Amino acid sequence: MVMKRLEKLLGKSDSVQVEEIELTRIEPSPYQARRQFEERELSDLAQSIENYGVIQPIVIRPVGEKFQIVAGERRYRACALLGLRTIPAIVQKMEDERAAAVSLIENLQRRELNYFEEALAYQMLIEGFGLTQDELAKRIGKSQSAIANKLRLLKLPEPIRDLISPEIITERHARSLLKLTAPEMQMEVLRQIYERDLNVKETEKLVEELSHNNIPRESGLRDDGQSVSMVIRDARIFINTIKETVKRARQTGVDISMTERNGEEEYELLIKVRKQKRGNVLTLPR
Repeated sequence: MVMKRLEKLLGKSDSVQVEEIELTRIEPSPYQARRQFEERELSDLAQSIENYGVIQPIVIRPVGEKFQIVAGERRYRACALLGLRTIPAIVQKMEDERAAAVSLIENLQRRELNYFEEALAYQMLIEGFGLTQDELAKRIGKSQSAIANKLRLLKLPEPIRDLISPEIITERHARSLLKLTAPEMQMEVLRQIYERDLNVKETEKLVEELSHNNIPRESGLRDDGQSVSMVIRDARIFINTIKETVKRARQTGVDISMTERNGEEEYELLIKVRKQKRGNVLTLPR
C-alpha cells in the first residue's frame, strides 16, 4: 500500500531518466522527517555502495540553481562519506507539499522513522500545508486514527521526549505516560522503566498507581459550583508542581518569589507577588 502510494506521488513511468548529478549541487530537504542518522548505518551503507555502487537512484527536485533531495538522503550522505563526486538521481519537478509527502512515505516504506519522528512529520504536513488529519491519512495511505494516535505523543513535554530512547522504550510505553499530567511523575516512570526494565503492562500498572497524584490542568466543579478538592498523596510532587508554576510565572514577567522551609513535620512555603501599578496587567500562566 505504502509503496503504491509512493509510486503514485512520484508519477512513476517507464520514461523516467536517471542522471549523474554532482553532490555539490544537491541539498538536503527541509521536509526530512528523520532527525538522526546513525554513523554505523551510514558506514555500512557506504561500504555497500563502494562494493556495488548506488543500486537505487535518489529522487531530487530543482530548486533555483541547485537540487533538493526528495527521497534518498541516506544514500546521498553515504556517497558524501565516500568522497564521491556524483550520484545517480531522478530529477522531478514537484511542489513543496508533494515533495514533503514523498519524503515521508519513503521513510515510512523503509521503516526508517521512530514514532516521534513520524509524529513530527505528520504535524509538519498538517500545520505547514493546512491539511486535516483525514486529508493527510488519505494522501499517505494511513488511517485517520493512526495519525491521531501518533500526534498524541507530541503532547508529552519536549524535555520528557528527549529522555525517551525509541530503541528501548516502545510507543505503547511512551503513550502510557500521557495519563500523567506532572512531568516529575512522567520522569519517575521513565527512570523505573530504564532501571527495572519494565514491560508495557508493568509500566501501565505503575502509571495507574501514580495517577492518584495527578494534578488536573483545569480544576473541576461539583454540581453545586464548589471546587473539587484534590488529594495529593505525595507532598514532594505537589511542591515540585508549585515550583514549576512559580518558574513559569517568572518567565512571563511576573515579579514573584518563593522561599521554603523544610521542617521536621511540615514544609513551609512563602510566595510573594509584587503588586502591579495601576494600568498594568498581571498575566498569570495557565
